[in-house]
Amino acid sequence: MKLRDFDYFLPKELIAQEPLRRRDASRLMVLRGDSIEHRIFREIVRYLEKGDLLIFNNSRVIPARLRGRKSTGGRVELLLVKELGENLWECLVKGRLREGAEISFPSGISAKVEQKSEGKLVVRFTGGDIRQVMWKIGEMPTPPYIKRRVDNPEEYQTVYASKDGSIAAPTAGFHFTHELLAELRSRGVEFAFITLHVGLGTFLPVKVEEVEKHRMHEEHFEIPRNEAEKINRALEEGRRVFAVGTTTVRALESAFEDGGVVPGVSTTTLFIYPGYEFKVPYAGLITNFHLPRSTLLMLVSAFASRERILKAYREAIKHRYRFYSFGDAMLIFR
Repeated sequence: MKLRDFDYFLPKELIAQEPLRRRDASRLMVLRGDSIEHRIFREIVRYLEKGDLLIFNNSRVIPARLRGRKSTGGRVELLLVKELGENLWECLVKGRLREGAEISFPSGISAKVEQKSEGKLVVRFTGGDIRQVMWKIGEMPTPPYIKRRVDNPEEYQTVYASKDGSIAAPTAGFHFTHELLAELRSRGVEFAFITLHVGLGTFLPVKVEEVEKHRMHEEHFEIPRNEAEKINRALEEGRRVFAVGTTTVRALESAFEDGGVVPGVSTTTLFIYPGYEFKVPYAGLITNFHLPRSTLLMLVSAFASRERILKAYREAIKHRYRFYSFGDAMLIFR
């Protein structure tokens, strides 16, 4: 399977640069079989029934982009990717740094490069707990296609985010408001919350022409026992299960064994592309519109067929949907 099989042309003006003031006022494209329906996201209540289970990724984005200065005075930017130990982080860097280099940041924090390899650094922070200080000096790590700085951290979070650790948002959940969640609960729709911390595996581009040769970076996930029990009970009772977001799907698929979701803490490098056989019997998937040639587009193409998804994307462009992180949503029935 070729990388170009997952390409499409998107006019730049359709890349959403900011969220809507009212999150559930975004548009919702509903795919059922060969039909395409155009709705507003809050109308998702029409498609969900009493007893349905929505499974959310409750990971919270951390302000992982830090701007500092080298001892020479030159500017440098770090993106904290993975915590390796107390105040020890794997980072991506913008700027030139060598092993042993020291970087100073506001609030009295400094860092030393302990290791450098393949474009990544291992950096040790001193002068304070960087997990706390980052909320004072860090910036939200928004994707490069968003050309504005996000100063309010809550703008780049789901309303139910509760577990710090992601360096990109699980954006399918952006469309839910507290009011919409309350309405769904009142209608008897049930919720389960799991965690997958979005890291390099989710957003790094695919660079190989043969899709099958791509390798995902490791990402951390956690499924609490009580949430696994909710999910397994719904499956045993034959109720409909909907995944909110591709990261939720990857966590569930990674934790599914012998007909059920196994609780626990683990990591995944699972890469889902067309031909993959899903383990969980999903009724549907809620997701955003994804970048060309991305692993996210490949996952939804595996979920609903490449032809069906690309046809839907052409329809979305025709109807001027908003794309990517701050854009509109899809509800895809299997």
